[in-house]
This record gives sequence, C-alpha cells and structure tokens, in this order.
Amino acid sequence: MATLSDVAALAGVSISAVSRVLSDAPATRVRPETRERIHAAARELGYRPNFAGRALKLARSNVIALVVPDLTNAVFTELMHGVQEGARRHDYMVLLGNTEDLHPDADVMERLIGEGRVDGMLVQLGSDASPAGIKAVLDSKAPVVFINSIEPGHVGAVALDDEAGARVATEHLIALGHTRIGLAGGRAASFTAQRRERGFRAAMTDASLPVADAQVTSFGYLPADGRAALRALMALPEPPTALVVANVNAAIGALAEARALRIRIPEQLSVVAMHDAWTAENTWPPLTTVRMPLRQLGRRAVESLFVRLHGGGLGDIVVSDPAPELVTRESTAERRR
Repeated sequence: MATLSDVAALAGVSISAVSRVLSDAPATRVRPETRERIHAAARELGYRPNFAGRALKLARSNVIALVVPDLTNAVFTELMHGVQEGARRHDYMVLLGNTEDLHPDADVMERLIGEGRVDGMLVQLGSDASPAGIKAVLDSKAPVVFINSIEPGHVGAVALDDEAGARVATEHLIALGHTRIGLAGGRAASFTAQRRERGFRAAMTDASLPVADAQVTSFGYLPADGRAALRALMALPEPPTALVVANVNAAIGALAEARALRIRIPEQLSVVAMHDAWTAENTWPPLTTVRMPLRQLGRRAVESLFVRLHGGGLGDIVVSDPAPELVTRESTAERRR
C-alpha cells in the first residue's frame, strides 16, 4: 500500500506538503502545478488516506449523514446521486438515514453526533415531521443543512424553486385549453406544499382563472393521498378537466384511482405531476411531469454543509438553475370541447 513518503518521492516534494494538500488543510499554500503533481502521483500510486488517523488528528470522521423521509422513494434517487457526487469532491463518505429515527426518544442523534460518527448532517424532513423531532435536530452539536425546508430560527437551508415548478405544470394545462384545473397538494403544514400551491394559484391568477377552495386538496404526497384527492375532486358538481399533482408518487395513486372510477386519462382528465422519476414513465398512461433539479440540489447542499464545517456563514439558498423542465408524456392532452 502506497504511503505519504511514496507520493512525496514521486511528486518531488516534501511529505508535509503532500499531507497538507491531500487533507485539504485550509492554510496550505502551494502552486497549482505542484498541487496537481501531488494529486497525479497519489492517483498513479493508488494512495488512500488513513481515515482513522486523520479522524484522530482532525477530530473529524470524513462522513456526512443524509437523512430523508423514505430511502426507497424514487424521487430521492437524484438527490442522493448529487449528494454523493458533492461528497466525493471533498473525499467524504455519505451515511444514509431515515427521518423516522429523528425523534427525542431515539438515541440516533447522540450516536451520530455525540460519538463523532459524522461531521455534519443534511436533513430532508417528511411531511409529518413533529416539532419535537425538528428540535432534536436543531439542538444537535453538528452543523445541519435542511433540504427543502426552511426552519424558523435556523439559517442554512437549500430548497428547490417549488413555486416555479408548479407554475410550469399549471401553465402547461392552461396552454392546452383547460380552465377548470384542480390541485392535489401536500399537507397544509408542509413547506414544499405551501410553495407549490402558491405557484399554482399565481399561474391561475395570471390567466384570470378562478380557483375555488374545493379545487385544492391537501391530503399529502403518498399514492393513497393521490387516490383520496382524485375521489374528492371528481365528486365536485363541476369536476376539473385537468389536475396538477404536487408529487409524482401521489400522481401514481391518482392514476390508479382514475382507473377504478373509469375516468379516461387524458381524454376526460389531464394529469401533470411535480418531480420526475423512473416510475413516471412506467405508469399507464406515462405521466407528464415537471423535472426539478434534484441532483444539483444535492450538490449545493453538500457545498453549503462544508462552508459550515469550516466556520463560514451561510444564508438560505434556492436552487433555480437549471430551471424546472416540463417532460411531456401521455397523461395530458388538449381539452375536448
């Protein structure tokens, strides 16, 4: 196994210079060409740092935690890829966790933070996150960056431009000639649900289209919630001819309920969902969606966390580049007269 001495000999520099460069020491001052020569030598020799020794020396584990509501949820796949890419740039590993474990009675926070197993946490809260669970995260000793949730009293969050995404979805249906458009939203207390509803209402207002309270539901983001939303909306005296669903998983449930109710998609009801995932193109009919920059969100979350790890200040960030992108499939069509 290659050592620091081997890398230093090949690069023609001192061992201390190799150590500083490969550990990303903040005060390292070497020329760019020297830094590149050291990295090239390390790659050629297959050098791997001794993380245990580094952790003891720097009081760091070189591990960050990514905590999401559901590790099996296809929506989080791109987010995880982005976090892993960002972590690799800093020579860090990613530990995955579930937000169900973040509550005051669990010892997960103490084990992860108190025992030094992770240096910081990226946390995406679920729609049903309890105030006590959120407080447990905020009271932890490690730097925390919230993903898609801006919590009062805590500075340091990275969020998607949910309003813009909901606008794209709604404007697509308006362009197809629909005027009675419903929204199957997330739970009323959800940060993302509130922003998506604002985007939906803004697009409708800009098009001079009314929105009755009954046209907007707030059951949640699960497939069962999408089923419940569709039943409620289609039971209205004047049901919508088109539907914006605030989450792709709920939209899959809405399509299933439409089949149960013998509602033809898109002939009788057009459906467009927020977020794109492999599941969207494998439903029937394949779902029109709005693709959000989840991979970029993951990368920015990691960069924000590393600013905090090195003592930097940070505000809340909205990731708007690339912009939300409409992915047209077979679940939307022009309104039939």
